[in-house]
Amino acid sequence: MSEAIAYERVGDIAVLKAQNPPVNALGVDVRKGLLAGIERAEKDGAKAVLIYGEGKTYFAGADIREFGKPPQEPWLPGLCSRIEATPLIVVSAMHGTALGGGLEVALASHYRIAVPSAKMGLPEVNLGILPGAGGTQRLPRVAGTEAALEMITTGRHISAAEALEKGIIDRIEDGAPREIGLAYAQELLAQGAPRRAVGEMPAPEAVDFDAVYEATLKKGRGQLSPAVAVRAVQAAAEAESFEAGLKRERELFMELMDSDQRQGLIHAFFSERAVSKLPELDGVASRDVASMGVIGGGTMGAGIATAALLAGLPVVLIEMTDEAVTAARGRIEGNLKGALKRGKISQAQYDQLTGEALTVAMDYAALSQVDLVVEAVFEDMGVKREVFGKLDVHCKPGAVLATNTSYLDVDEIAAATSRPQDVIGLHFFSPAHVMKLLEVVVAEKTAPEVLATGFALGKRLKKVAVRSGICDGFIGNRIMNAYRKAAEYVVLDGASPYQVDKVVTGFGFPMGPFAMGDLAGLDINWAARKRRAPTRDPRERVPRFYEMLCEGGDFGQKTGKGFYIYEDGRRGGVPNPKVAELIAKDQEQQGVTPREFSDAEVLRRYMCAMVNEAAKVVGEGIARRPLDVDMVMLFGYGFPRFWGGPLKWADLQGLDGILADIRAYAAEDGFFWQPAPLLEQLVAEGRTFDSLNKGS
Repeated sequence: MSEAIAYERVGDIAVLKAQNPPVNALGVDVRKGLLAGIERAEKDGAKAVLIYGEGKTYFAGADIREFGKPPQEPWLPGLCSRIEATPLIVVSAMHGTALGGGLEVALASHYRIAVPSAKMGLPEVNLGILPGAGGTQRLPRVAGTEAALEMITTGRHISAAEALEKGIIDRIEDGAPREIGLAYAQELLAQGAPRRAVGEMPAPEAVDFDAVYEATLKKGRGQLSPAVAVRAVQAAAEAESFEAGLKRERELFMELMDSDQRQGLIHAFFSERAVSKLPELDGVASRDVASMGVIGGGTMGAGIATAALLAGLPVVLIEMTDEAVTAARGRIEGNLKGALKRGKISQAQYDQLTGEALTVAMDYAALSQVDLVVEAVFEDMGVKREVFGKLDVHCKPGAVLATNTSYLDVDEIAAATSRPQDVIGLHFFSPAHVMKLLEVVVAEKTAPEVLATGFALGKRLKKVAVRSGICDGFIGNRIMNAYRKAAEYVVLDGASPYQVDKVVTGFGFPMGPFAMGDLAGLDINWAARKRRAPTRDPRERVPRFYEMLCEGGDFGQKTGKGFYIYEDGRRGGVPNPKVAELIAKDQEQQGVTPREFSDAEVLRRYMCAMVNEAAKVVGEGIARRPLDVDMVMLFGYGFPRFWGGPLKWADLQGLDGILADIRAYAAEDGFFWQPAPLLEQLVAEGRTFDSLNKGS
């Protein structure tokens, strides 16, 4: 027998125990062991087989170490068919998680029992594929077509109780999986229970699969795998036989395996795990953070405080007036009420967080014992330096002093203190208790253990933390400024803001740049534009319609008008007719003759600007690796996960073509479209951004 699967006989029952820590992943040794175990049980004269996992879980899914490598036999689809075909009764006893291939093995068993805490699901769509070992054929037969479609297209994990309700498992029992599984198998044998193969059950009911397909594609904003999975479930209902359904599932699975979107999603999967692993922090211990301070109780400060409270950190928040104190507490309580309503916390936890864990004060002296403080005040260098001067006076030695600035120079902020080694940038994204991205900005004198503390805090707050160097806008906002400029340029030259937004959302972003500007507040970017104006290069083209809109008092959703008009009770906005007039005025003043842009050209310019600036960010060392950029854009800016990030997208499109287009655009605007030296180097050497991630 394989070491990954242990075999023993208990009376008439052959027991197959998975022992492939840490999560009993279905690697080749496990698959070989299961196959050998079934064959041995048949030869031994056993009447039943029990399959369960040692340690903390049943089979938690595929072995990620095999991703991207040629599959080795036995393949999981054939193994599941072989398990199902045995004349013996097969029982799976589940605890921990039964995900992906793990749940497919359980569905190939004839009976299923689980402990109350078990979770299960088919999350393959999140990796750009679909369940390829019979999951799309067997799950609809036990759970029904609609329940199976929902589980498979969302990849959602469900509880044992929900699985029992849906008919996916037969029983829930407390106890060790071996013991409850043996007792169940013995009971089935004593009852003379029949072998019950899911593949021999009647086909599930058909639904309007075309409508489900279209709705799923729309909901996924262009992601293919959930919609293709609908067609696989359709085969379960409509194919001539179970075997024909399995064949169709395999065809669709292989189509997705060969898709660019699968490559993008696999890249995102591994990059999310790699992004916080920094060689410079090997062996560096973080400082203990048992309490946090927050300066400023506006939307951002309240969000940061909420995130810290939900992570179990007591918070001291500083505001300047009684009214501001009351407003800040109200925002935090509102955020926590949302968590209470969603079942994330209990009423008792809510009461403790708002009553004991949160302190809102007006005196900086209240921060004397906090271990880390985050400043989240107005984006003005003078204001921030004043705050850090006060923190220098009132915070204890060794406290980490963090700024949440979006653009400003962290070195200049740190210089306002006598301890610049304790200063770091922690750039949260609003709403901070919801958004997963945290840019950890390293200043010139930031101590290594302070950087380690920033990453440790990010992990505690369940954020995706990304290291950034210092430049105007750091990684994300610097890149966003470039592609937002590209969007403004195509509008100045003849496209409409609404065409741009439509094209960008069609690509997979949740919002286009103009709708996003309205949401964030056009005045925020307007202030940044005014700040940069004195140092702006005279060669830079400057569309004025944005400023004209702001000068008229239209700042987006907060004022009811921006690029769109927002009415109470209506979701989203409708185009603001005033915008076309301002664009026409701007074109006339700048001597621009507008022309038409195809949707494809709008998207290409938008994406090329994004990639080019991202390549500059990596080439300058602001981001250490291309994957750092990709994770910033995925988790902070809504870049569609199924493309993996802008630099993975660029690799998939071909860097030579992107560089050629940038050079062509440079003929009309040589200042904006200056090719990134790193992009030119990679094309010259025939390499990709991903080669840099791999250190080659």
